[in-house]
Amino acid sequence: MKATRPAASIFRIFVGISQMTMSLVTLGLYFQSGVTIWSIGALTVTLLLVCGSRLTFESHKTIFVIPVMKKYISEFLGTYCLVFAGTGAIVINQTSGGVISHAGIALTFGLVVMTMIYTFGDISGAHLNPAVTCGFVAARRMKTGEGLRYVASQIAGAITASATLRLLFPNSVTLGMTLPAGSAMQSFVLEFLLTAILMLVILNVSVGAQEKGITAGIAIGGVIALEAMFAGPICGASMNPARSLGPALIAGNFTSLWIYLAAPVAGALLAVPLCICVREKGCCSGGPIEQVT
Repeated sequence: MKATRPAASIFRIFVGISQMTMSLVTLGLYFQSGVTIWSIGALTVTLLLVCGSRLTFESHKTIFVIPVMKKYISEFLGTYCLVFAGTGAIVINQTSGGVISHAGIALTFGLVVMTMIYTFGDISGAHLNPAVTCGFVAARRMKTGEGLRYVASQIAGAITASATLRLLFPNSVTLGMTLPAGSAMQSFVLEFLLTAILMLVILNVSVGAQEKGITAGIAIGGVIALEAMFAGPICGASMNPARSLGPALIAGNFTSLWIYLAAPVAGALLAVPLCICVREKGCCSGGPIEQVT
């Protein structure tokens, strides 16, 4: 199907936002540490985006389906709101001398996830989290290729949100990034278990790969707020690689980032066999599953 004018416009806007994000990342890394492997890599990605988009726009064989793009744009916007509000609460709490408090930060994360599920759940499923997407792929509720595009949209949204916070709060050192308060292994195990619990809840209140329904937003937002409330002071309770990657990349601080990239994905994968143990046959085999409301 040939690209329609509205579809092409949406695609141009989406690509333009991605190019702007990577340009900001490149500038941030350059001013942070000069010419390094990270700034060179960001510049390379930016140039590839520019060249690739030009080739796409000039091609007459571009296949473009509006409903598909809407899903990826929803994941971009949902993750942007999650990181902007959640890590923004951390930054503002530090700037204001603790006015928001730890409990307020935990509730902010839970509430913004709940809100985004009700906003985008019927469009993309409102994953907002690469670990959750990996869990759905492992559960055979979505295809690998689509999952990769979801992850790319989520990471772009997180980076853009952190770039926005950098512009608003240039004096913030960490931009709300997740850092372990104890040992690396302690935080790894906590993140692993927290994400396994979160993914288990998501799999049980979802329809296929869609986080939607009357109780989905409340259940998922509630478990995020709960886990952030008790585990946040120790490990940061990220449970989301994109949420940790965005601030780390813009701040130029990659301390212990591997924990928050690896542990949530591993935890989400653990949740799949756990779900199979408690749910009806076919819940994680690509077959239909009854909606939980």
